[in-house]
Amino acid sequence: MPSDAKILIVDDHEDTLYALESALAPLGYRLARATSGDEALKQVLRGQVGLLLLDVRMPGVSGLDVVRYMRRVEQTQRIPVILLTGFGVDQELVSAAFGLGVADLVMKPIDPWALRTKVRYLYDAHERHRALEQEVRTLRALVKEPAETEDPGPRPALPHPDARVPPQRDSPAATNRT
Repeated sequence: MPSDAKILIVDDHEDTLYALESALAPLGYRLARATSGDEALKQVLRGQVGLLLLDVRMPGVSGLDVVRYMRRVEQTQRIPVILLTGFGVDQELVSAAFGLGVADLVMKPIDPWALRTKVRYLYDAHERHRALEQEVRTLRALVKEPAETEDPGPRPALPHPDARVPPQRDSPAATNRT
């Protein structure tokens, strides 16, 4: 399923951004970068972000602040986030991160193979979820269309899940018996 959604990598250190881009390049996804929490929020709000790799500690707006804001905005609530930290993991950080619905908390330096595996899974799952949501919207629109007309006429019978069973329709003889 081709998508124009990108993976946004956010860190205030250029060398870390380069290392993360190099680790993720073999996946073939579109990558974008930001060097601050403010810049990350702007890109996320513009849309087309399918996954966010986000440093926890940055000057100004921290990674946790970015996630807190994203979770309050409907269009960004479901974007998966992997938080990155090089300062160790304490119970307070873990509790705050997972309380905000972060998908994972990863220690730096990062194992490229493990990161690619996590990113591929989360990105693909998010894209499948978006595709299903779009399909549901399309199906709901199709169901609403006949109801909006004055005389929609008889609805066609839905096919049985087992293809060997012929479609069942109400025949005039069956309705006259009652």
